[in-house]
Amino acid sequence: MTESTELKKVQPLTKRDIISTYFRSTFMLGSFNFERMQAIGFCVTMIPAIKRFYHKKEDQAAALKRHLEFFNTTPWPASAIFGVTAAMEQKKAEGGDIDEAAITNVKVGLMGPLAGIGDPIYWGTARPILAALGASLALSGSILGPLLFFFGINIVRMLTRWYGFQVGYRQGTDIVQDVAGNRLKKLTQMASVLGLFVMGSLVSKWTSIKMPLVLVSYHQAGHLITTSLQNILDSLLPGLVALLMTFACMWLLKHKVNAIWIIFGMFAVGIFGYWIGLFGL
Repeated sequence: MTESTELKKVQPLTKRDIISTYFRSTFMLGSFNFERMQAIGFCVTMIPAIKRFYHKKEDQAAALKRHLEFFNTTPWPASAIFGVTAAMEQKKAEGGDIDEAAITNVKVGLMGPLAGIGDPIYWGTARPILAALGASLALSGSILGPLLFFFGINIVRMLTRWYGFQVGYRQGTDIVQDVAGNRLKKLTQMASVLGLFVMGSLVSKWTSIKMPLVLVSYHQAGHLITTSLQNILDSLLPGLVALLMTFACMWLLKHKVNAIWIIFGMFAVGIFGYWIGLFGL
């Protein structure tokens, strides 16, 4: 069965509209509230698209009201949702078979998955890696440390917002299939593995545990020869104690031990170990 529907010609978003949407999206959290979270920011960001697609005041008012409903996700990848929503609004303005509930349902359906991948990728991977690299340079007295973090994290932010919106707008509702499939899931897993690899390599660089406890001491050819616990551990695997301490912390966190208690516990172990001569400075 076919149904003929006369579609109106609606001008797509211009470059100026996309730029305006991008800058508006950077202030999405400017009116954050605990009732509807990022709803006002979402609505303000959609204004250029709404003005482009709808020319009657009542249609524009209905679209603005539609986007004042509850919305909350990771801010940076939210641009992809702006793009998908703009594509759906364009189809609706053209007279396509899209109702208001469908637009709202897609927004709600994308909030959770994008928050699920946005938090580990940006807050759990990009930010710690850039902060760790910047701190490493800063510890050596280089001004490149803070500059690396500042420019690096903002480049990631701007690229995500700029290309996220355009990909979402071009892909339209097809992006929902990507979220429901395995592509974004694999991307999240790759980001997590990369983050763990980098943070693991930094453990041996940042964590320094000295154990000068002397186990054997004797004279040989007029010289005093001492063998400390640190010498034996270094001969087995340099950084072994730091690695074991990291695994111990991971085990405690896995068993729901509060991170604050772990920190205080490490303080207590360190002080007690220094007092009995096990640890050194």
